[in-house]
Amino acid sequence: MSGGGGAPRPIRHPWEWEEHEWRWHVERVRAGRSLKPARWPRGARVAVALSFDPDHESIPLRDGQTQPGKLSQGQYGARVGVPRILAALERSSVPATFFMPAVCALLRPEEARGYTDRGHEVGIHGWIHERNMELDPKNERDLMFRCVDTLERLSGRRPVGIRTPSWDFSDHTLAISRELELLYDSSLMADDDPYEILADGEPTGMVELPPEWIRDDAVYFPMDRYTDLRPYASPRHVLGIWRDEFDAAYAEGGMFQMTMHPHVIGHRSRMVVLEELLDHIASHPDVWYATHADIAAYVKEQAGDGS
Repeated sequence: MSGGGGAPRPIRHPWEWEEHEWRWHVERVRAGRSLKPARWPRGARVAVALSFDPDHESIPLRDGQTQPGKLSQGQYGARVGVPRILAALERSSVPATFFMPAVCALLRPEEARGYTDRGHEVGIHGWIHERNMELDPKNERDLMFRCVDTLERLSGRRPVGIRTPSWDFSDHTLAISRELELLYDSSLMADDDPYEILADGEPTGMVELPPEWIRDDAVYFPMDRYTDLRPYASPRHVLGIWRDEFDAAYAEGGMFQMTMHPHVIGHRSRMVVLEELLDHIASHPDVWYATHADIAAYVKEQAGDGS
Protein backbone atom coordinates (compact mmCIF):
# COMPACT_ATOMS: atom_id res chain seq x y z
CA MET A 1 0.00 0.00 0.00
CA SER A 2 1.11 3.56 -0.61
CA GLY A 3 1.57 6.06 2.21
CA GLY A 4 -1.33 8.34 3.08
CA GLY A 5 -3.97 5.86 1.95
CA GLY A 6 -3.77 6.93 -1.70
CA ALA A 7 -3.67 4.51 -4.57
CA PRO A 8 -0.16 3.59 -5.77
CA ARG A 9 0.99 5.47 -8.84
CA PRO A 10 0.88 3.24 -11.91
CA ILE A 11 4.16 2.40 -13.58
CA ARG A 12 4.42 4.23 -16.89
CA HIS A 13 6.28 2.50 -19.68
CA PRO A 14 8.71 4.45 -21.87
CA TRP A 15 6.38 4.29 -24.84
CA GLU A 16 3.84 6.13 -22.73
CA TRP A 17 6.15 9.06 -21.96
CA GLU A 18 5.36 12.49 -23.30
CA GLU A 19 7.96 14.06 -25.58
CA HIS A 20 9.24 16.39 -22.86
CA GLU A 21 9.92 13.35 -20.64
CA TRP A 22 12.07 11.31 -23.01
CA ARG A 23 13.72 14.45 -24.32
CA TRP A 24 14.65 15.44 -20.73
CA HIS A 25 16.33 12.09 -20.12
CA VAL A 26 18.29 12.33 -23.36
CA GLU A 27 19.49 15.91 -22.83
CA ARG A 28 20.68 15.68 -19.21
CA VAL A 29 24.27 14.68 -20.06
CA ARG A 30 25.30 14.95 -23.69
CA ALA A 31 28.30 15.41 -25.93
CA GLY A 32 28.91 19.04 -26.81
CA ARG A 33 31.39 20.46 -29.25
CA SER A 34 34.30 18.38 -30.39
CA LEU A 35 37.58 19.24 -28.69
CA LYS A 36 39.70 17.44 -31.28
CA PRO A 37 42.45 19.99 -31.91
CA ALA A 38 43.63 21.14 -35.29
CA ARG A 39 47.07 19.90 -34.34
CA TRP A 40 48.68 17.92 -31.55
CA PRO A 41 51.84 19.07 -29.73
CA ARG A 42 55.08 19.14 -31.71
CA GLY A 43 53.26 18.37 -34.94
CA ALA A 44 52.15 14.91 -33.85
CA ARG A 45 49.64 13.07 -36.03
CA VAL A 46 47.94 11.21 -33.19
CA ALA A 47 47.57 11.36 -29.41
CA VAL A 48 48.00 8.02 -27.61
CA ALA A 49 46.31 7.74 -24.22
CA LEU A 50 47.01 4.40 -22.56
CA SER A 51 45.19 3.68 -19.32
CA PHE A 52 45.09 0.87 -16.80
CA ASP A 53 42.50 0.21 -14.10
CA PRO A 54 44.28 -1.57 -11.22
CA ASP A 55 41.08 -2.98 -9.73
CA HIS A 56 42.86 -5.86 -7.97
CA GLU A 57 40.71 -7.24 -5.13
CA SER A 58 38.11 -4.47 -5.28
CA ILE A 59 35.70 -6.18 -7.68
CA PRO A 60 35.11 -9.34 -5.61
CA LEU A 61 35.09 -7.24 -2.43
CA ARG A 62 32.43 -4.98 -3.93
CA ASP A 63 30.23 -7.99 -4.49
CA GLY A 64 30.88 -9.37 -1.01
CA GLN A 65 32.99 -12.22 -2.42
CA THR A 66 35.65 -12.74 0.21
CA GLN A 67 36.79 -16.23 -0.72
CA PRO A 68 40.55 -16.63 -1.20
CA GLY A 69 40.19 -17.88 -4.77
CA LYS A 70 38.49 -14.76 -6.09
CA LEU A 71 40.79 -12.49 -4.14
CA SER A 72 43.86 -14.29 -5.48
CA GLN A 73 42.88 -13.40 -9.03
CA GLY A 74 42.88 -9.76 -8.03
CA GLN A 75 46.16 -10.14 -6.20
CA TYR A 76 47.68 -11.43 -9.43
CA GLY A 77 47.09 -8.02 -10.98
CA ALA A 78 49.11 -6.24 -8.30
CA ARG A 79 51.73 -8.96 -7.76
CA VAL A 80 52.47 -9.86 -11.39
CA GLY A 81 50.53 -7.64 -13.80
CA VAL A 82 51.57 -4.22 -12.54
CA PRO A 83 55.34 -4.90 -12.57
CA ARG A 84 55.09 -6.27 -16.10
CA ILE A 85 53.09 -3.28 -17.27
CA LEU A 86 55.44 -0.75 -15.67
CA ALA A 87 58.43 -2.50 -17.23
CA ALA A 88 56.82 -2.43 -20.68
CA LEU A 89 55.95 1.26 -20.36
CA GLU A 90 59.47 2.07 -19.22
CA ARG A 91 61.03 0.19 -22.14
CA SER A 92 58.91 2.24 -24.54
CA SER A 93 59.19 5.51 -22.56
CA VAL A 94 55.40 5.80 -22.53
CA PRO A 95 53.41 7.61 -19.81
CA ALA A 96 50.04 6.20 -18.80
CA THR A 97 47.09 6.88 -16.54
CA PHE A 98 46.15 4.49 -13.74
CA PHE A 99 42.55 4.79 -12.54
CA MET A 100 42.81 3.23 -9.08
CA PRO A 101 40.03 2.36 -6.61
CA ALA A 102 40.83 3.98 -3.26
CA VAL A 103 40.64 0.64 -1.42
CA CYS A 104 43.37 -0.73 -3.71
CA ALA A 105 45.53 2.30 -2.96
CA LEU A 106 44.99 1.77 0.77
CA LEU A 107 45.97 -1.89 0.41
CA ARG A 108 49.15 -0.94 -1.48
CA PRO A 109 50.15 2.71 -0.92
CA GLU A 110 53.58 2.01 -2.40
CA GLU A 111 51.90 1.07 -5.69
CA ALA A 112 49.91 4.31 -5.86
CA ARG A 113 53.01 6.40 -5.12
CA GLY A 114 55.04 4.31 -7.54
CA TYR A 115 52.84 5.39 -10.43
CA THR A 116 53.35 9.10 -9.87
CA ASP A 117 57.04 8.68 -9.03
CA ARG A 118 57.47 7.15 -12.49
CA GLY A 119 55.70 10.05 -14.20
CA HIS A 120 52.34 8.37 -14.63
CA GLU A 121 48.95 9.77 -13.60
CA VAL A 122 46.61 8.42 -10.92
CA GLY A 123 42.90 9.03 -11.49
CA ILE A 124 39.70 8.35 -9.57
CA HIS A 125 38.05 4.95 -10.03
CA GLY A 126 35.61 4.65 -7.17
CA TRP A 127 36.11 3.68 -3.54
CA ILE A 128 35.71 -0.11 -3.82
CA HIS A 129 34.65 -0.30 -7.48
CA GLU A 130 31.08 0.32 -6.34
CA ARG A 131 28.18 0.56 -8.75
CA ASN A 132 27.38 4.24 -8.48
CA MET A 133 23.95 3.86 -10.11
CA GLU A 134 22.90 1.90 -7.01
CA LEU A 135 23.95 4.69 -4.62
CA ASP A 136 21.92 7.59 -3.35
CA PRO A 137 23.41 11.04 -4.10
CA LYS A 138 24.78 11.53 -0.59
CA ASN A 139 26.70 8.26 -0.56
CA GLU A 140 28.02 8.74 -4.08
CA ARG A 141 29.26 12.22 -3.19
CA ASP A 142 30.82 11.06 0.07
CA LEU A 143 32.69 8.22 -1.64
CA MET A 144 33.97 10.43 -4.47
CA PHE A 145 35.28 13.06 -2.06
CA ARG A 146 36.94 10.35 0.05
CA CYS A 147 38.52 8.89 -3.09
CA VAL A 148 40.08 12.21 -4.04
CA ASP A 149 41.49 12.82 -0.56
CA THR A 150 42.82 9.25 -0.26
CA LEU A 151 44.49 9.20 -3.67
CA GLU A 152 46.04 12.62 -3.10
CA ARG A 153 47.48 11.54 0.24
CA LEU A 154 48.84 8.23 -1.04
CA SER A 155 50.00 9.17 -4.54
CA GLY A 156 51.24 12.64 -3.69
CA ARG A 157 49.11 14.35 -6.34
CA ARG A 158 45.48 15.40 -6.34
CA PRO A 159 43.54 13.61 -9.09
CA VAL A 160 42.08 15.78 -11.84
CA GLY A 161 40.15 13.09 -13.70
CA ILE A 162 37.68 10.29 -13.10
CA ARG A 163 36.75 6.99 -14.68
CA THR A 164 33.67 5.66 -12.98
CA PRO A 165 33.75 1.96 -12.03
CA SER A 166 32.39 -0.13 -14.91
CA TRP A 167 31.80 3.20 -16.69
CA ASP A 168 28.50 3.54 -14.83
CA PHE A 169 27.27 7.12 -14.70
CA SER A 170 24.47 8.01 -12.31
CA ASP A 171 22.14 10.98 -12.48
CA HIS A 172 24.46 12.76 -10.04
CA THR A 173 27.96 11.80 -11.20
CA LEU A 174 28.50 14.85 -13.38
CA ALA A 175 27.34 17.32 -10.73
CA ILE A 176 29.66 15.76 -8.14
CA SER A 177 32.56 15.77 -10.61
CA ARG A 178 32.00 19.45 -11.26
CA GLU A 179 31.80 20.19 -7.55
CA LEU A 180 35.23 18.56 -7.24
CA GLU A 181 36.38 20.80 -10.12
CA LEU A 182 37.69 17.84 -12.08
CA LEU A 183 39.28 18.56 -15.43
CA TYR A 184 37.97 15.52 -17.25
CA ASP A 185 35.94 12.33 -17.25
CA SER A 186 36.71 9.10 -19.10
CA SER A 187 33.50 7.09 -18.80
CA LEU A 188 31.16 8.29 -21.57
CA MET A 189 31.27 7.06 -25.15
CA ALA A 190 29.73 9.58 -27.54
CA ASP A 191 32.80 10.04 -29.77
CA ASP A 192 36.24 8.68 -30.62
CA ASP A 193 37.93 11.99 -29.85
CA PRO A 194 37.75 14.44 -26.93
CA TYR A 195 34.63 16.51 -26.50
CA GLU A 196 33.05 18.91 -24.04
CA ILE A 197 30.32 17.56 -21.77
CA LEU A 198 26.97 19.35 -21.75
CA ALA A 199 24.62 19.38 -18.77
CA ASP A 200 21.00 20.11 -19.69
CA GLY A 201 22.23 21.63 -22.93
CA GLU A 202 24.75 23.95 -21.30
CA PRO A 203 28.56 23.65 -21.67
CA THR A 204 30.28 22.49 -18.49
CA GLY A 205 33.91 23.15 -19.38
CA MET A 206 34.60 19.52 -18.46
CA VAL A 207 36.46 17.40 -21.01
CA GLU A 208 35.39 13.89 -21.95
CA LEU A 209 38.11 11.47 -23.10
CA PRO A 210 35.83 8.71 -24.36
CA PRO A 211 36.70 5.05 -23.80
CA GLU A 212 35.04 2.21 -25.70
CA TRP A 213 34.53 -1.49 -25.01
CA ILE A 214 36.28 -2.30 -28.30
CA ARG A 215 39.48 -0.89 -26.81
CA ASP A 216 39.06 -2.61 -23.42
CA ASP A 217 40.80 -5.89 -22.61
CA ALA A 218 38.06 -6.98 -20.17
CA VAL A 219 35.63 -7.53 -23.04
CA TYR A 220 37.69 -10.26 -24.63
CA PHE A 221 39.44 -12.31 -21.95
CA PRO A 222 37.67 -12.78 -18.59
CA MET A 223 36.45 -16.16 -17.40
CA ASP A 224 33.95 -17.12 -14.69
CA ARG A 225 33.50 -20.82 -14.05
CA TYR A 226 30.00 -20.41 -12.58
CA THR A 227 28.46 -18.30 -15.34
CA ASP A 228 28.43 -18.21 -19.12
CA LEU A 229 31.31 -15.72 -19.14
CA ARG A 230 34.09 -17.25 -21.23
CA PRO A 231 36.97 -15.79 -23.27
CA TYR A 232 35.86 -15.54 -26.87
CA ALA A 233 38.98 -14.17 -28.58
CA SER A 234 42.63 -15.10 -28.71
CA PRO A 235 45.13 -12.40 -27.78
CA ARG A 236 46.43 -12.12 -31.34
CA HIS A 237 42.91 -11.70 -32.67
CA VAL A 238 42.46 -8.81 -30.25
CA LEU A 239 45.78 -7.32 -31.32
CA GLY A 240 44.41 -7.02 -34.84
CA ILE A 241 41.40 -5.06 -33.59
CA TRP A 242 43.54 -2.70 -31.53
CA ARG A 243 46.03 -2.15 -34.36
CA ASP A 244 43.18 -1.25 -36.70
CA GLU A 245 41.81 1.17 -34.12
CA PHE A 246 45.20 2.87 -33.82
CA ASP A 247 45.74 2.99 -37.57
CA ALA A 248 42.37 4.68 -38.09
CA ALA A 249 43.05 7.21 -35.32
CA TYR A 250 46.43 7.93 -36.90
CA ALA A 251 44.91 8.43 -40.34
CA GLU A 252 42.25 10.78 -38.93
CA GLY A 253 44.66 12.75 -36.76
CA GLY A 254 42.67 11.87 -33.66
CA MET A 255 43.12 10.22 -30.27
CA PHE A 256 43.84 6.56 -29.64
CA GLN A 257 42.63 5.66 -26.14
CA MET A 258 43.01 2.25 -24.48
CA THR A 259 41.66 0.76 -21.24
CA MET A 260 43.38 -2.26 -19.71
CA HIS A 261 43.48 -4.06 -16.37
CA PRO A 262 46.59 -5.55 -14.72
CA HIS A 263 44.73 -8.74 -13.74
CA VAL A 264 43.60 -9.17 -17.36
CA ILE A 265 46.34 -7.88 -19.68
CA GLY A 266 49.11 -8.83 -17.25
CA HIS A 267 49.21 -12.51 -18.22
CA ARG A 268 52.10 -13.68 -20.36
CA SER A 269 50.38 -14.26 -23.69
CA ARG A 270 48.51 -10.97 -23.38
CA MET A 271 51.57 -8.94 -22.41
CA VAL A 272 53.17 -10.15 -25.64
CA VAL A 273 50.25 -8.56 -27.47
CA LEU A 274 50.53 -5.30 -25.54
CA GLU A 275 54.24 -5.06 -26.30
CA GLU A 276 53.61 -5.76 -29.98
CA LEU A 277 50.97 -3.03 -29.98
CA LEU A 278 53.49 -0.61 -28.45
CA ASP A 279 56.01 -1.60 -31.13
CA HIS A 280 53.42 -1.05 -33.84
CA ILE A 281 52.61 2.43 -32.53
CA ALA A 282 56.31 3.28 -32.21
CA SER A 283 56.87 2.35 -35.86
CA HIS A 284 54.87 5.43 -36.85
CA PRO A 285 56.37 8.92 -36.86
CA ASP A 286 54.83 11.88 -35.05
CA VAL A 287 53.10 10.15 -32.14
CA TRP A 288 52.31 12.05 -28.93
CA TYR A 289 52.16 9.76 -25.89
CA ALA A 290 50.42 11.49 -23.01
CA THR A 291 48.49 10.93 -19.83
CA HIS A 292 44.77 11.54 -19.90
CA ALA A 293 45.30 14.68 -17.82
CA ASP A 294 47.82 16.09 -20.29
CA ILE A 295 45.52 15.46 -23.25
CA ALA A 296 42.51 16.99 -21.46
CA ALA A 297 44.50 20.08 -20.48
CA TYR A 298 45.84 20.48 -24.02
CA VAL A 299 42.53 20.19 -25.84
CA LYS A 300 40.84 22.52 -23.37
CA GLU A 301 43.56 25.11 -23.85
CA GLN A 302 43.34 24.80 -27.63
CA ALA A 303 39.56 25.22 -27.52
CA GLY A 304 39.92 28.62 -25.87
CA ASP A 305 36.96 30.56 -24.52
CA GLY A 306 33.80 28.62 -23.82
CA SER A 307 35.48 25.40 -22.69
